[in-house]
Amino acid sequence: MDPSPAADPRPAVPAASEPAGRNRWIVLILVTLAQFIVALDATVVNVALPSIDRDLGMSEADLQWVVNAYALIFGGFLLLGGRLCDLFGRRRLFIAGLVVFTVASAISGLATDAVVLTVGRGLQGLGGALVSPAVLAIINTTFRDPAERTKALGVWGAVVAGGSAFGLLIGGLLTGALSWHWIFFVNLPIGAVVLLAAVRVIGESRDENADRSLDVAGAVTVTGGLVLAVYTMVNGQAWGWASARTLTLGAVAVLLLAAFVLIESRTRQPMMRLSIFRLRTLAVADAALIFLTSGIATMFFFSALYLQGALGYSPLQGGLAFLPAAMGVMVGATLSEPLVRRLGHILVTVIGLCLGALGMAYLTRLPIDGSYLTDLLPGLLPLSIGLGIAYVPITFLATSGTADADSGLASGIYQTVQQIGGAVGLAILAAMATARTTDVLGDPAAADPAEQLAAQVAGFRVAFAGGVVLLLCGAAVTALFLRRRHVAALLETPAAGADAPAPAEPVAKG
Repeated sequence: MDPSPAADPRPAVPAASEPAGRNRWIVLILVTLAQFIVALDATVVNVALPSIDRDLGMSEADLQWVVNAYALIFGGFLLLGGRLCDLFGRRRLFIAGLVVFTVASAISGLATDAVVLTVGRGLQGLGGALVSPAVLAIINTTFRDPAERTKALGVWGAVVAGGSAFGLLIGGLLTGALSWHWIFFVNLPIGAVVLLAAVRVIGESRDENADRSLDVAGAVTVTGGLVLAVYTMVNGQAWGWASARTLTLGAVAVLLLAAFVLIESRTRQPMMRLSIFRLRTLAVADAALIFLTSGIATMFFFSALYLQGALGYSPLQGGLAFLPAAMGVMVGATLSEPLVRRLGHILVTVIGLCLGALGMAYLTRLPIDGSYLTDLLPGLLPLSIGLGIAYVPITFLATSGTADADSGLASGIYQTVQQIGGAVGLAILAAMATARTTDVLGDPAAADPAEQLAAQVAGFRVAFAGGVVLLLCGAAVTALFLRRRHVAALLETPAAGADAPAPAEPVAKG
């Protein structure tokens, strides 16, 4: 069996052992609770934007930054956060990130002007970028048995999906019942409780042999490249995808990321060992994840526009309308673990993505004068269940099989791919929808409101069709490039605390 190219040549040292009697399921509850509020804050602010605008008198550009500051810093710093977990300890980074996130939530809630609120949101994103890869790394190093790890990842997947979807509902409820400040204040008691418990319950783990020096050049280029890439994609629709600003900033982002790859290939202690991508399961799962997150970019964005534009729903009603979708993802994630035991990770991934594509295909027939119960919900349910089913095995494949020394890195790569995939997918599908709307509308000045709505819904249908293609591409990549022998080594239970390298091309027994 060939040694893994991703393996660290230094002798492995066992990870820190956990104190006797520590309940790893309590650890799971704590870290997923932290992940819940991080996921929640990605969407909770959307419904509160009108109230924030009235209270602080913010411009439209300022309001966009309330949303974008979080996404920008979160997406840009995930990879760095994942590597710092491996170098300095997963619990240490988890606690540090949660402290930053909780303090930033207080700053955001107390904000009295646009600048303070935007800074608070950016700091929330930074805290989330430290917490999220630490959560996955802690799960992977705490749950050594593959079956238990799959079950734990099912819980994690349900919580992440629930946080994102429930953010719309919770944002509406808190803003309506109290004020927009409470969408941030609600994080404070949760963060405090998790912090106090984490110090006592979560064990520390890190690569004791690692060189603690940070690859500064690699960290600067990859973080700068990712931040600039997310910034360009977030604003590309408004600027125009062929505008000089979009093309220039996009080119600079690509150059920075190319410089990062060059630096990592020549640095003795790189921030990211490029050979990690020679682990077939990780590479293919991350590729499938790009298609999955790109495809589902349509689910919330265009469905929300349809609910409010065509069906006349209020933001709060729109949030309530997504509750079945949130429950569907949680149901799918719960079903995934027993399905994986019976059918295997590869087949369950393909089934989940195909079921999601089937639900998305139903949405390509949205009528102008449709209804939620007959035209939207029958598509959202199989779409959300399929996504929940697929997320769990993809997460397992993308974050398992590396040495413990690379656990945080694998988690950071996974979540960076997730963020970038969603941003790229939304950019592509929004451009397709806009182009279709423009073609149907003809002269906007001569169109009446009914014609404008018809053109807009035609654009939605094209975007959903693009989502179908992307989800099917994810299923195809998984089916074509993964075999059971590639997954076999991941299913072998390692010794507790082992930091053994995983084979790049595992060979199935027998």
